[in-house]
Amino acid sequence: MSKLFACLTIAGLALAANPCTSVSASPAQYPEVVDILVNGVPQPRFVHEGRLYVEALKGREYAIRIRNPYGVRAAVALSVDGLNTIDARQTTAANARKWVLAPYQTVTISGWQTSQSEARRFEFTTEARSYGQALGKTANLGVISAVFFKERVAIVSRDANEQERGRVDAPRPAASARQESAAAEDKKAQAEDEYAATGMGRRTGHEVTQVWLDLETTPAQTIDIRYEFRPQMVRLGILPPAPTVDPLQRRERARGFEPGFSPVVP
Repeated sequence: MSKLFACLTIAGLALAANPCTSVSASPAQYPEVVDILVNGVPQPRFVHEGRLYVEALKGREYAIRIRNPYGVRAAVALSVDGLNTIDARQTTAANARKWVLAPYQTVTISGWQTSQSEARRFEFTTEARSYGQALGKTANLGVISAVFFKERVAIVSRDANEQERGRVDAPRPAASARQESAAAEDKKAQAEDEYAATGMGRRTGHEVTQVWLDLETTPAQTIDIRYEFRPQMVRLGILPPAPTVDPLQRRERARGFEPGFSPVVP
């Protein structure tokens, strides 16, 4: 079981603290500090009209891999569908509870943190079945956002075991986020009318501990990733439509005999 740590970030206190052509995202333009993983494999990223996209695979679980590219510890405010992945609150990135990474550390967040020791897997689903819909918070469905804040004081020592660990912020006193209502989606909607969102999947062990950090007030960088099902990716001009075959023309090209023997079907 991977062990994660949580931290309460107190900035400023010394408290130890026309469809256009889409292209694959280049590392120089969009640093690979955030990846969406399905079965451990990073999903292809596409740039469209200045935004970063990945295709959502309906019904599949996914995880978010984040990498700290800095020589100091960094705290990452990570939201899915506008909901903080630690406590599901809607706040600013500065006020959000954050995952904390050691210098150059990479960690994989596999789901919504539901307790000190457990999480529920991220799962691509429809808006009607999403976690945001269940909470009545649907204003930001279809986007994954990671905002990086660097620690003010560099940490020299590195724990060799930290490559298997991440960290999170503890709660900061704040007003409850305003809940927004949304109409239920028609369960019989066709795939072309279904939009991707993230659900709460199966349980998984995910242990966390809280620590304190003193962070810079200005984010070091922000990565936003939009995700949609393939029909919407096609409608947006990000992916090409599937080739169509006229059944009648196919039948007109049919012939009676081909040379050879009957193949064995696997």
